[in-house]
Amino acid sequence: MIDLYTWTTPNGIKPLIALEELGLAYTVHWVNIGKGEQFDPRFLAINPNNKIPALIDREGPGGAPITVFESAAMLIYLADKTQRLLAPSGPDRYEALQWSMFQIASVGPMMGQLGHFKGLAEPIDYATQRFESEVRRILNVLEKHLTGRHHLAGEFSIADILNFAWVKNLGRFGFQRDTLPAVSAWLDRIAARPAVARALALQP
Repeated sequence: MIDLYTWTTPNGIKPLIALEELGLAYTVHWVNIGKGEQFDPRFLAINPNNKIPALIDREGPGGAPITVFESAAMLIYLADKTQRLLAPSGPDRYEALQWSMFQIASVGPMMGQLGHFKGLAEPIDYATQRFESEVRRILNVLEKHLTGRHHLAGEFSIADILNFAWVKNLGRFGFQRDTLPAVSAWLDRIAARPAVARALALQP
């Protein structure tokens, strides 16, 4: 059994999608970040960085419990545990990992900063323009790569889950799907997966 500690943010839905796709038994523990529950000492014992998501696998390597935090690390762990959603070795593994790292280093941070400066902070034109330009560049990278492809790295993988969780919100950041036809088609393919639909329907 896996205990998942999460919330309904882009990072928080990644392990929900992975767990549904993999068919693993899990229990969701909602950590309401709006109420500051990520600072509760009980959660800090699981993730000292006070960020969701995190998980405890009661049946980890060798049958011993293991705690994993950081969403990408969690998806790599779950994929390796089940030998699904990520090739065990070779070029296919590294292709999926490079697009996974693309999300970690570029998609999430840049979209997150754009969302902050557009919706939460006092208006700062330079910051908004900088992050808007970078998100546009990132979306164009995805558009070019996905043209003629069904998935980011061969078959459906953790790379698709990681990027989908953020990119599906592109409209909130002021970008139109009709200007990104390959990205839009990819988003529709991922969203149509039954496991993804189940994960997105989960609410606290």
